[in-house]
Amino acid sequence: MSLSAQDVQKESQPLTVILRDLESKFDITFSYADETIKDKSLIPPNPEWSLLETIDYLKANSQLDFEILDNRFVVIKTQNVSQTKKRVEQLPEIVISNYLTSGITKTNSGTVVIKPKSFGILPGLIEPDILQAVQALPGVLSTDETVSNINVRGGTHDQNLLLWDGIKMFQSGHFFGLISAYNPYLTEKVNVYKNGTSAQFGDGISSILDMQLANDIENEFELGAGFNLINVDGVTKIPLSKKMELQVSSRRSVTDLIITPTYDQYFKRVFQDSDLTNNQGQNSNTISKNESFYFYDITSKLLYDLTEKDRLRFNFLTIYNNLDYEEQSRINNVDEVLNSSLLQRNLATGISYTRDWSDRFMSTAQVYLSNYNLDATNFDLNNNQRLIQENEVYDSAFKLDLDYTINSNFNLSGGYHFFETGISNLEDVNNPEFRSYIKEVIRSNSIYAEGKYISNNNNTSLRFGTRFNYIKKFDKVLVEPRLSFNQRFLNYFRFEVLGEFKSQTTSQIIDLQNDFLGVENRRWVLSNNKTESNTPNGSTIPSSVPIPIIKSKQLSAGIHYSKNKLLISTEAFIKDVKGITTRSQGFQNQYQFVNAIGNYRAKGIDFLINKQFSAFSTWLSYSYSKNDYTFDTLNNGEAFPNNLDIRHAATFAGTYAFNNFKLALGANWHSGKPITLPSPVQDNSNDRIEYASPNNARLDDYIRTDFSTTYTFELSPKTNAVIGASIWNLLNQKNIINTYYTLDDDNNISTIENQSLGITPNVSLRIHF
Repeated sequence: MSLSAQDVQKESQPLTVILRDLESKFDITFSYADETIKDKSLIPPNPEWSLLETIDYLKANSQLDFEILDNRFVVIKTQNVSQTKKRVEQLPEIVISNYLTSGITKTNSGTVVIKPKSFGILPGLIEPDILQAVQALPGVLSTDETVSNINVRGGTHDQNLLLWDGIKMFQSGHFFGLISAYNPYLTEKVNVYKNGTSAQFGDGISSILDMQLANDIENEFELGAGFNLINVDGVTKIPLSKKMELQVSSRRSVTDLIITPTYDQYFKRVFQDSDLTNNQGQNSNTISKNESFYFYDITSKLLYDLTEKDRLRFNFLTIYNNLDYEEQSRINNVDEVLNSSLLQRNLATGISYTRDWSDRFMSTAQVYLSNYNLDATNFDLNNNQRLIQENEVYDSAFKLDLDYTINSNFNLSGGYHFFETGISNLEDVNNPEFRSYIKEVIRSNSIYAEGKYISNNNNTSLRFGTRFNYIKKFDKVLVEPRLSFNQRFLNYFRFEVLGEFKSQTTSQIIDLQNDFLGVENRRWVLSNNKTESNTPNGSTIPSSVPIPIIKSKQLSAGIHYSKNKLLISTEAFIKDVKGITTRSQGFQNQYQFVNAIGNYRAKGIDFLINKQFSAFSTWLSYSYSKNDYTFDTLNNGEAFPNNLDIRHAATFAGTYAFNNFKLALGANWHSGKPITLPSPVQDNSNDRIEYASPNNARLDDYIRTDFSTTYTFELSPKTNAVIGASIWNLLNQKNIINTYYTLDDDNNISTIENQSLGITPNVSLRIHF
């Protein structure tokens, strides 16, 4: 295929960009491994060429093999020099590209992949916040708008497994949940599993968010920096040699230096109904209060290729949030000044070694340590009391994963994992003197095996595996089969079945709603395999509260239709979870101080219709689910609505991208979460509230409209800049996200309402060198 003089004058473009344009033009999908097209750049093909002419040009100029499977799918492979020396490669999965927006794809195995570097735009987001972007997916939402309370198909946030380059994380947010704690500009991709998880993964009975940094040495220097009304950040990739590269990112808030409208709204949202803004009748003599809040995170990864077959990777991450506030009071004409504080931190480090033993067989070994701290010091001036609370997690692991490619259709994988998790809780009060320190440790050994099959025409995809977990402390063996099946039929339809058994031994509970200053009141605890409590209800000692191993079973089936950039997807699911405790569910009614073990069953349907045009993409998603608790010792053993029972949720949104300009507008709506009303008849002789049946009412419906826009421009031939603006809750809708009831000093019932974020603007500027 020859080029005209006009074509030669064009500048080369990354092959990924060219392929994306061709997918739009010809209504086709390119299927390839990222490794295959990495660092490939070409002069764009002539727009007047046919599909076959374009494919011939790509073959001739990219040294890649393009195989047209049918009129829609094109598989890209490397061109190997001889059949006898060929490296056996498994056929890549066909994906639904530009799922909602660019940078989001859905694979045959049911996994949703988010790539921040190629991320388009979503309403309300001007930067690719990983954990905010996840909430755009059907079946995923946050009832309180935070990334530290993501609810996947009715599960609590602690039932999500967050992995950062294979390391388990116990903290997800900055600003106590309003911002993702993971810098997206160093994250290569995020794999989101709602069901049908690979047997390689344990934990996370609701979902897995597998965040991965770039793992290949590119030998190109990169530098980027940016700021918005909350933080500044920088990211760089530095080639140290042909075999070594250093990746570093750093981010810090500016909230302790300047006050912005965004900070004002975040402050009101996070610290409402906390000791900082509402002392619940205490410290009434406080005459001034000066708060100082800031956060930062630092990420680094060292890549070292010892040989062509041996690779070492070193990881480090620290996430830090700190709040201090000073209370100056006058008691008996004497001024007193005391400092209360709250610190939240997750520190992670690890090393991995990958070896290619042959063209078919490879192994990866990893060792890591993840440490989480939540510490609070709270002074009560009126009662001359100081309370110290600490929650600390040490999670260490050794993983050995093996991968063997039989041929281009079959692949086998397996491995051995060892985990040791220790969690401690401290309570220290000076008046009256009281100190409690509890530490629990669990060690587990796991092995898994899994097979994967993809047919030659990519019409059939099957992955089946089983994970075996042995918990020595309880002498328990847990068998967890996993299934993912996908079959294409009638050219444009795909039928999907996903299933899994899972378990987890870590969870978060709430002892008192005002723990840790009332800002982050959840503490991590370990399962003790107890099924009955030996202490009365109201105990706040974690070791005495029964905490079983949480177990789940989930099955889903769906049909997906994709043609002419129209995607229609419907998926039905049912999920049974056993071994939850009342303390892990955040009750604020008659069950707040009750220790009980129960189950929940969530079942529903996720629906999505997404239509893409040349520069415009619009979608409507809707989820219906019914989520009920069953506690044998509560509510006469009868089922009642889960605290996270959001029956209806819908999103209608659209994005527009033309040249360097992007715009997004969308509306989010869901029915109100359940609440428990006080009984019409109260016993005034008691100092407690009498409640009606649990979760017998609901909050008003939640609705929010968001807007965002970005513009990219060139500062120099090698320097680009992006400016952005967004408005969260554009119409300033007043949403009540939680309601509960307390007694005042006169034993009258007071209604406490927590409000969502009001209208919240943000602007950003980012420069990439």
